[in-house]
Amino acid sequence: MERFLRAMLDDLVHLALRNGSAALAAHLKASIKQHGSAKLTAVTLRMVEQASVLAAAAPAADHHVGLWLRPLVTKRLTAERITTLGELVAYCNSHGGSWWRSVPRIGAHRASVLVAWLRRHEPALGMRVDDDVDAGPLMPAIGLGNVVVIGGSIDAPLLAPFERLAIPTVFSGAHGTNRAREFAFIRADHDLAAVHAYLNRYRDRPPTLRAYTRELERLVLWLVIVRGVALSSMTVEDCEAYKDFLKAPSATFVGPKRPRSSGRWRPFASSSLSPDSQAYAVRAIRSAFAWLTSVRYLGGNPWSAVTDPATLTREVEVQVERALPTDLWTRLRAELDARCNDEELGGLTPTKEGARQWRIARAAILLMGNSGVRRDEAANARRENLSVAMVTATGSSIDSSANSANEQRSVWALTVAGKRRKQRTVPVSVTTVAALRAHWADRGLDFNEAWAEGPLIAPVVINGTDASIAKHGDASHGKRAVDHEIHVPYAADALARLVREAIRRIAEALLREGALSHGAHVKLMATSAHAFRHTFGTQTVARGMPIDVAQRILGHASLQTTSIYVRAERQRMLDEAAKYYSEDEGEYALANFATK
Repeated sequence: MERFLRAMLDDLVHLALRNGSAALAAHLKASIKQHGSAKLTAVTLRMVEQASVLAAAAPAADHHVGLWLRPLVTKRLTAERITTLGELVAYCNSHGGSWWRSVPRIGAHRASVLVAWLRRHEPALGMRVDDDVDAGPLMPAIGLGNVVVIGGSIDAPLLAPFERLAIPTVFSGAHGTNRAREFAFIRADHDLAAVHAYLNRYRDRPPTLRAYTRELERLVLWLVIVRGVALSSMTVEDCEAYKDFLKAPSATFVGPKRPRSSGRWRPFASSSLSPDSQAYAVRAIRSAFAWLTSVRYLGGNPWSAVTDPATLTREVEVQVERALPTDLWTRLRAELDARCNDEELGGLTPTKEGARQWRIARAAILLMGNSGVRRDEAANARRENLSVAMVTATGSSIDSSANSANEQRSVWALTVAGKRRKQRTVPVSVTTVAALRAHWADRGLDFNEAWAEGPLIAPVVINGTDASIAKHGDASHGKRAVDHEIHVPYAADALARLVREAIRRIAEALLREGALSHGAHVKLMATSAHAFRHTFGTQTVARGMPIDVAQRILGHASLQTTSIYVRAERQRMLDEAAKYYSEDEGEYALANFATK
């Protein structure tokens, strides 16, 4: 019986060596080398049994990814809520060739191995991995290199963003019917070159450049594929037809957000644009055509005869309801401090840099919530623009015998460039400065150095994607930023995602602990980075800051915009008063009834 059992054990070990994880195989080989046969503990025996079972089993769509994939890969996938093999296949199919970019710490090589394994087991899984799912950005179906000659039909279009787009000669506009006959002020032989010349005006204003590029590339794609005319041949009828198209874009033009290098990129993210978005598109296109007419590329502007789509004028432009109430704002700050000071709580990404990532999120949230800056302003804020200013505080006295006195105090002030490149100075709290100082220590920098400079908030870890390597340099591949003195700021979208992920994790943790009401949980889960600017506005008004001062800090062009926070605070006061009076009157009625 002993010999029989030992033979069974040897067979199990051989199966585990062939089908188990690399870590298990290394452990077994070391044990065999030392003892002549594998010496198994209770834990390793269970691992060997599981590996041997998998040798004879077939993967199924409902199997947990941990049954088949290595623990590290499993941890990465489950963190993104990919728990089964079926969900993994669906995720790959929905995201296309760049699916792995959305999963932290899953690189191109590991992604290619996973996709190859999924393809081998398609019959057992009962699911098919799409043909264009691989580890790299998808190449165009038609075109030369990475350039796509757009065309096809409205039901099966060939689409590409401007940087990969080539237009068939017949639609290029080289002989457009609306081309000006006089000498043109720009060297543009065709419509695409003229559009790029217009967009080049905004090269120093990235948000505006992105928005105008989006609207113009949508128009060009529609003109070629749907309308079949060149941009320089548009008539008023074409303009009106495009207005109708904006109300309900074709399904083939719509898709989830994907990298612009992906073959699954689509110009529209929603099948129906809001009236405000439609009006913005028309105004942006009209402005572009007006410029092309002014530089004498076009003979006239057909969009000047087109009216804007009807929109609803809002009673309140600023969505102050997104602001966090005082108690929830205080609780969020306390939770951030707890995670920043405890290395064991782990981070926003499953790496040893956990607490450092939390300190980045805390610094960004406090900068927006305590100074009222926008997310772009927070991302681009620099240390050399932050300094200490001396102010005179009236009404406080060191000498108790004096009724009033003027006391010299220091306050941190940050100069930022806001909308329309308007510069303004905002105050920065001592708490925020302390959070920034801790973040700078993580980056290996001295925040208090006399000539300190650089972005206030920057990554401490650089991942190995091509975009990150191109941005931070080849030496940064897979390394901490401080190791190579790389201090490139966050992109505004990346910083906003980090903030939202931090809030989401805190909200879910508090809900599991029963320390957060359902309403507060919903509020936190819907909180974006911009909501902290509204939080600052409502908090300053509630504490009695003069409205003109709040206007200057927030950078509002109109005092009427800032006054919305006053009305919101007044409404909150009335709501609380009504609640108090209803409770008080209820108690009075109950007592009166008891007396009778």
